[in-house]
Amino acid sequence: MSEVVVPRKRTGASAAMMLFALALGAGGYVLVALNQNAAFPADWVMTIGAGIQFGGPWFVGIVAWFALGAITWGVTRWRLPYADPLILPVVFLLNGLGLSMIYRLDQADGLRSAELQMFWLVLAVSAYCAVVMLLRDHRRLQRYTYVWFLAGLILLLSPLLPVLGKENHGARIWIEVGPFSFQPAEIAKIVLSVAFAAYLVEKRDVLAMAGRRFAGIDFPRPRDLGPILIAWGFSLVVLVFQKDLGTTLLFFGLFVMMLYVATERPSWAILGFGMVGVLGVLGYLFFDHVQTRFSSWLNPFSDYDRNLQVISAQFGFAWGGLFGTGWGMGRPYLTPLAKNDFIAAALGEELGLFGLVAVIVLFALVVARVLKVALASREPFGKLLATGLAFVFALQVFVIVGGVTRLLPLTGLTTPFVSQGGSSLVSNYLLLGLILTITHQVRRPQAEQADAGQVVSLSSDATQALPAIRTHGPSGVEPRPDPASVASSPAEQAHDPATPASPAHDPADAPTQVVRRDNGEEPR
Repeated sequence: MSEVVVPRKRTGASAAMMLFALALGAGGYVLVALNQNAAFPADWVMTIGAGIQFGGPWFVGIVAWFALGAITWGVTRWRLPYADPLILPVVFLLNGLGLSMIYRLDQADGLRSAELQMFWLVLAVSAYCAVVMLLRDHRRLQRYTYVWFLAGLILLLSPLLPVLGKENHGARIWIEVGPFSFQPAEIAKIVLSVAFAAYLVEKRDVLAMAGRRFAGIDFPRPRDLGPILIAWGFSLVVLVFQKDLGTTLLFFGLFVMMLYVATERPSWAILGFGMVGVLGVLGYLFFDHVQTRFSSWLNPFSDYDRNLQVISAQFGFAWGGLFGTGWGMGRPYLTPLAKNDFIAAALGEELGLFGLVAVIVLFALVVARVLKVALASREPFGKLLATGLAFVFALQVFVIVGGVTRLLPLTGLTTPFVSQGGSSLVSNYLLLGLILTITHQVRRPQAEQADAGQVVSLSSDATQALPAIRTHGPSGVEPRPDPASVASSPAEQAHDPATPASPAHDPADAPTQVVRRDNGEEPR
């Protein structure tokens, strides 16, 4: 009988952690008003578009926050009872910190960005619930490999369209429809992750074939370089025409990583790093916006006006120190775009270095839980898809936080679940729904079953040669041989007086048997 390992659902622990995350988010919202005005927050008002406005007392926002958390948790426990119990509470904790910080920054500029972000959260939770309820098994996505490829590339390149595309802060990565603007690359990263996983599961044996060996490493054959060259070409198009270094790194890095995981050959990773270096050199030599990013990274104080964002963030980190100025007690609003690209700098100023590291640990915890599920997956598509989603999530956090802290050149990516932005929030909740669907499929009870057409080999089992003896009973049916008589050799039967003699039988009825000597010769 097959052994079935059943992970615990941990429903109670998940509910307790969810309540804790929701309480921290609501506490941050109230604490901002108490620290700044010594009073509870003002009335809650939400404005959508040109003339749609609604709201109520300040606690309406808290009630809506807890209601969204309860609905999300309940739908997850209902449809995905074996999903990872820790990922969803951690995500809501990050989301609550981001909403509280956006509300804190609203107190300086007089805007109501937190209420608008709450509206986007409603849409994001709705999209998440749709994924969880409609997609019970992620393996269905593997059937449409080239459809996902086509959809992902259309989304990635759609900002280049002359009617829909919109340039903002020097990068053409937005499409605008009426009063709303959307960043399609956020959705494209999920679609392309599915496409890469489905394609590499099908073609990994071909791509894993070794070509020439150099420096102890087997490099791929030249005929197999087509996929990585196509991905590199699209990355170059994004860098040249959309002027977005972050999307370029995210898209090409995702493909190289999944290619390395699928083939288990380090030569693909080496080629990928080399091609990323070539992209960086070409971008620096021929494009002014890439030169600006490198200048703000290596020597930001050379041009105060152009590098104001990076310089202000450095002053904010220095002012916050190790423990921060206190929630709502600093001046993170002095940094341009503190609600979007530089929200990590705002968190670092008011929570300090220790607080910022704690937030990064929360991101790392999500990545670690997803990678753990990828290791436990028994089917290749789920394993590769979970690994790709974890990597694209981790790479996005690393690139944006590294750019804000001057570990890397600055990019235009957002901090997942924390930064202001509707497209980022909706796409990351879609990614969350796909991740939890995979964790449910991997952790639920499944008995081991042999694949169709699988051949079981008995070559390693011990065998025993039995002499062929035919006897006829009264009814003409051959009786079952006695195991004791079969197990003993003829020599033992000859010397054993208790062993009865075998009945006579016709030699013509006996099967023919060729007996060879120890040296292989036949007897005379």
